[in-house]
Amino acid sequence: MDLAFTPEEQAFRNDVREWVRSHLPADISHKVHHAMRLSRDDMQRWSKILGQKGWLGWGWPKQFGGPGWNAVQKHLFEEECALAGAPRVVPFGPVMVAPVIMAFGNAEQQQRFLPGIASGEVWWSQGYSEPGSGSDLASLKCRAERRGNKYIVNGQKTWTTLGQYGEWIFCLVRTSTEGKPQTGISFLLIDMKSPGVSVRPIVLLDGEPEVNEVWFDNVEVPVENLVGEENKGWHYAKHLLAHERTNIADVNRAKRELERLKRIAKAEGVYDDQRFRDEIAKLEVDVVALEMLVLRVLSAETSGKQSLDIAGLLKIRGSEIQQRYTELMMLAGGPSSLPFIYEAMEAGWQGDQAFASGLHAFPAEHAHCAPLAANYFNMRKTTIYGGSNEVQRNIVSQVVLG
Repeated sequence: MDLAFTPEEQAFRNDVREWVRSHLPADISHKVHHAMRLSRDDMQRWSKILGQKGWLGWGWPKQFGGPGWNAVQKHLFEEECALAGAPRVVPFGPVMVAPVIMAFGNAEQQQRFLPGIASGEVWWSQGYSEPGSGSDLASLKCRAERRGNKYIVNGQKTWTTLGQYGEWIFCLVRTSTEGKPQTGISFLLIDMKSPGVSVRPIVLLDGEPEVNEVWFDNVEVPVENLVGEENKGWHYAKHLLAHERTNIADVNRAKRELERLKRIAKAEGVYDDQRFRDEIAKLEVDVVALEMLVLRVLSAETSGKQSLDIAGLLKIRGSEIQQRYTELMMLAGGPSSLPFIYEAMEAGWQGDQAFASGLHAFPAEHAHCAPLAANYFNMRKTTIYGGSNEVQRNIVSQVVLG
């Protein structure tokens, strides 16, 4: 196994780097590098730029309009985007539902839905978790009853990330109560503008409604929006979750944020503290180890060998690393990390005091950025969503260790 990149791969990296840095808007990159809030316009503007290039579906095969890159090329593209300060692509469309439509949807669904995803024009949301069905997703109760050529959907989804922007939502719904819980689940595509769909924000500690409740009250969904076969949705859901968990690992963002951690520590005068440096060093070792694990998987894929099914393991390690670097940033910032009340930030309460310390290398008028404490609290979710790490360890022990 050779983990070194070939000259052709290095040339590919250079081409991607040049294109990304010449097309990524400077204001968006500035926000990403300094953990400032990204608006819907920021996120979708970058998605549309990628879409015009044909790279929003960077993992797609050519037959569906993607670039047809191999696993290593996809990794290099993701790394260069992260290092340049590009926002993470909202994954629900291009990374999650699109592969399901490609693998299990019919030709009409592929022609209808994939172009809007590839261009970045249509914002998708995910409807999986429910108030009583998170890690035990098979217990979901959101019901879809078929009546003629329509399904009537009733129920609730929760923790719907950025659902306030959603135009379409892919949902797991219960279409049967017979047999095992997994056998009665179907995969529906639902227009969020349909009568009976309502979105209610869940405001987090940083004052942002990043997650939402989505309610369905006698929502009519055409039968042609069913992906694959009725009651086979659990199979499609597992296909999607493998993409989600690999995406959560996000080793490329970890590498970028590691450098930001070092900048903050130096600005705050704690970088020379030996104990703090030790914590940074241990984190850096774990980031490199995660990258080596990712490269092992990529090496196996490109060589045609059977790679281990370790999406869950990548998710475990990646999410823990994200929590550690946000915690170390907060510790480095000290008192400057604490304020996270949105109104106070908007009023400039944090302003000169925090920025004069060198904690952020941008002007005080940007005092509305998400402070370090808010990032720390927000990242507590990473070991829970996408399948809690406790459950993932059980899966890894069964699938990988036997």
